Amino acid sequence: MQLNHEVPDYAFTLRGADGNSARVNDRELARSFIVTPQALIEDWPVRSIAGLEIGHLEQILALEPVLIVLGTGARQVFPSQQLMAACLSRGIGLEVMNNPAAARTFNILAGEGRKVAAAFILEE
Repeated sequence: MQLNHEVPDYAFTLRGADGNSARVNDRELARSFIVTPQALIEDWPVRSIAGLEIGHLEQILALEPVLIVLGTGARQVFPSQQLMAACLSRGIGLEVMNNPAAARTFNILAGEGRKVAAAFILEE
């Protein structure tokens, strides 16, 4: 059997994530961040889902995703209705899940060539 090593055509892959840290490519991150297949924005200023405000979405929306995957830490916690409506009113999907699930979902969507942005809240 012949095995082929496929090299992804995107720059950033999530190797894993939990409530306190994440590994993007070979970098260990301990602060909240935003990632797309082509960009990594470190030190996103959100420290908890309770502190997430509509203004925090501007960095994500500037990347023009079709879908946002929001990792809310070790547990899935939904943001306010106003925040969800801010995405949906722009025609942008918002999927909310815990960080391990968000990492897996991001990798699948990036591998499919989708225009996805993922934001991860890491608890300090």
